[in-house]
Amino acid sequence: MPSLSTDVLIVGAGPAGLATAIGLAQRGIDFLIVDALPQAQNTSRAAVIHAATLEAARALGVTETLVAQGIKVPHFRVRDRDSVLLATDFSRLSTPTPYALMIPQDESEQILIARLAELGHAVRRPARLTALDIAADGVRATCQTADGELEIAARYVVGADGEKSLVRSAAGIDFPGHTYGSFLLADMRMDWPIAKSEVTLFFSGAGTLVVAPMSNDRYRVVAQLPDAPSVPTLADVQAVIAARGPRSGVKLRELLWGSRFKVHHKLADTFHKGPVLLVGDAAHVHSPAGGQGMNLGLRDAVALGQALADALQSGSASPLETYSSTRRPAASRVLDLTDRLTRIATLSNPTLRWLRNRLIGAAGALPAVRSRAARTLAGFE
Repeated sequence: MPSLSTDVLIVGAGPAGLATAIGLAQRGIDFLIVDALPQAQNTSRAAVIHAATLEAARALGVTETLVAQGIKVPHFRVRDRDSVLLATDFSRLSTPTPYALMIPQDESEQILIARLAELGHAVRRPARLTALDIAADGVRATCQTADGELEIAARYVVGADGEKSLVRSAAGIDFPGHTYGSFLLADMRMDWPIAKSEVTLFFSGAGTLVVAPMSNDRYRVVAQLPDAPSVPTLADVQAVIAARGPRSGVKLRELLWGSRFKVHHKLADTFHKGPVLLVGDAAHVHSPAGGQGMNLGLRDAVALGQALADALQSGSASPLETYSSTRRPAASRVLDLTDRLTRIATLSNPTLRWLRNRLIGAAGALPAVRSRAARTLAGFE
């Protein structure tokens, strides 16, 4: 069996894995990044990058390219049908990027891949991790490639391999939590009565609905939907918007892409165990309310690249312990936020919904509350 050795093996080439690789490449750390897929995915999936993430991504040299390609959206509003319950204004934030940047994940991944190529590296694919032996001084991974099995010895391994992470499982790191159920995801062309400067979260007793503008005259629709169809139709999306969105002014024209996905609320017990590090969805998954998922993973990755470089250069695991002890609480705060948003949004009791709307409306009238909400959603708190 052919074999390779490296300081760091990154398993998974989604945004978090790619960002970790860029951080290592910038610091001259020897690494390999592998992914099971023969090519990068070409679907949009995550679609928003918040201000705090854009600031963190400057360290990777990709923020300017992301901003040039995405759509700047300064407003986030919570609505119950046509009533605005809470309005936040990112343009008032003290940051060079005072907006939510709408850019589909396939485009952001290509920007990260191009940046990695500028630094002289590429993803080795297809290379699917099939076994991982862990020792105190490193790991030995077996990957299935197009040419057969490949063995890789590494001082550290980064699990960027998603919710079903084999790296996390091999390390024996628990991943407790619960499941919200299924969500419908669709990219649409449609007439929409709300300005393209706004991302909207609709509260509904039947479940959440998020509608956000995207490039090329598209809209992203995400809806919590029990028994969501695996391949949604135009009629499926129409029914959800008619039940939860604006009462008039909506006309669906074209369904460009749709999917179903299960959403879980899970947090790994630790992000660091011996030579194993976790990043992104391998470390945490949660409700899409607030659009925090990819953002949290990218901020993990920026911190992890620095921590791994420091650990390798100093010969001490202390920077990795600090990575886990700081990033895990940050993830826990985001999980708490998205869980609260989801539970509040889906109240089915009419009396409780009436009370919720009045309380949120009253709180939203206070400038301090609106400012805090903007900072929280943008990732600064």
